Formats: sequence, structure tokens, C-alpha cells
Amino acid sequence: MAGYPYGQASSAAGEQAPGALPSSCYPGGGQYGSGVPPGGGYGGGPAPGGPYGYPNPGGLPSGAPGGPYGGAASGTPYGQPPPNSYGAPPPAPYGQGPPPGGAPPNVDPEAYSWFQSVDSDHSGYISVKELKQALVNSNWSTFNDETCLMMINMFDKTKAGRIDVHGFSALWKFIQHWKNLFQQYDRDRSGSISYTELQQALSQMGYNLSPQFSQLLVSRYCPRSANPAMQLDRFIQVCTQLQVLTEAFREKDTAMQGNVRLSFEDFVTMTASRML
Repeated sequence: MAGYPYGQASSAAGEQAPGALPSSCYPGGGQYGSGVPPGGGYGGGPAPGGPYGYPNPGGLPSGAPGGPYGGAASGTPYGQPPPNSYGAPPPAPYGQGPPPGGAPPNVDPEAYSWFQSVDSDHSGYISVKELKQALVNSNWSTFNDETCLMMINMFDKTKAGRIDVHGFSALWKFIQHWKNLFQQYDRDRSGSISYTELQQALSQMGYNLSPQFSQLLVSRYCPRSANPAMQLDRFIQVCTQLQVLTEAFREKDTAMQGNVRLSFEDFVTMTASRML
């Protein structure tokens, strides 16, 4: 739209800006980590159903029952193999109910139940290794190390390389959000995002990026094959990093013109300081 070079529409004061995760889901500006502050970056245009594709604007996405992170609903063909896909841990030993006493204050009860299951050493914290063992894509591949480390860093308020139950509860909502978006943009219900679907997703999020950029992401983050496609873990990684870098650019582009003049050191500093 005119005056918004990244395709982002303006929002009224006090409203959740398009392209922004709710503060309850996103670490920026809150207690956990130093991610993008609420309010979104350039190119956060509203997708069908609400900001960033939310089915219920202003509320948390409602994950399908069955899996700890909103795995595919029973009886649906979404993703292969069902049902415990899209961030659900592999079968056994997970799936035990929450211990007596219930969830701590301000912690989602379902997230608390899964925290107890994922915390395999019963330390009271989730490490990168434990998180990686708990999360799988629709093709049963585990989440990659980069995405797991990125998410731990986002919600690790102590910078100790691990998250407590409160950080895990926030992370759980974060994964739910991206899982729902992933399913929305996976239009052929294949369990992965193709080049065409990625280009459409970025466009609907409001980013004005070329097909060549989408092809670059596919080449970088998708396994090589005749028809490369992106799994959930890489989708989360790509979209989160894109938000972070966009917000960093926005701080420099005060005139909202879509271009800035930077020294090499400013560019390197801006990028390095925002890497999660």
C-alpha cells in the first residue's frame, strides 16, 4: 500500500499490528528472551482469518487435540504419517499426565503436562537436546538443531541454554501458532511447504519479496530432491528470522521507504545482534 513499501497496512493506535504474534506467545517485549517486540515488522499484512492467519483474531490458535503441540487431529489425512505430527513427540515414553498438584500459576496445564514428559532427566529444565528429542515433523524427522537452539534462546530468560516450565509454556504457545499457520499454507495437505506455497505464504504475510528470494530459501532450507519442500521446523526458523531481521531494518528505515544507507559495520552489527 502507498507509504508502506513492504506491503504492510497501517494499524490504529493500540491495535495488534498485522504480522505480530500476541505478546503471550512471543518473547519480545516480555519476560522471555529478546525476540522481535510485539507490533510486527515490515510485511506483516493480514492473512485470511486474521493477523498472521489466526482463525480467531486476538486469541491463541486452538490446537487440535491428540498431540502435545497440536498434532494433526485424529481422523484427518493431514501430513504423513498421522496423527502425532507437527511438533508432537514420538510414541513412548511421552504422554503421561501431569503430576499431582497441577500446573503452576500462569502455566498452561497442557504445556505443563508435556513439560514433565519432555524433562527426561527431571531437572526442572528443558535443554536443547531434550527439546530436539521431543519434536518431530510430519515425516518423522526430528527438528533440526538450529531451530531448537533458536527457540531455546528465545525463551531462555536466564541465558543458561535451557528453559524452565514458564519458558516452556510460552514456547508451547509459540509452536502452536506456527503449526497452525503451517497447516494453513500447506494447501495440498502434503505435510510440507512447497516453493509455490512458500511464495504464497510470504505474500499473504505481507512481505513484498521476489520469487528468487523464495527459491533461495527453498535451496537453503529444504532437502535436495526433484520437488524440494520445507518441513515445519525450517518454516518456523525461516519465518522467525525473517521477522527479526525485518524489525532490525525497520529501526533504521525511519522514513518507511524500504531502503537505508548503512556502513558495513552497521550492517554486520545489526545482523549479528539479531541472530537468535
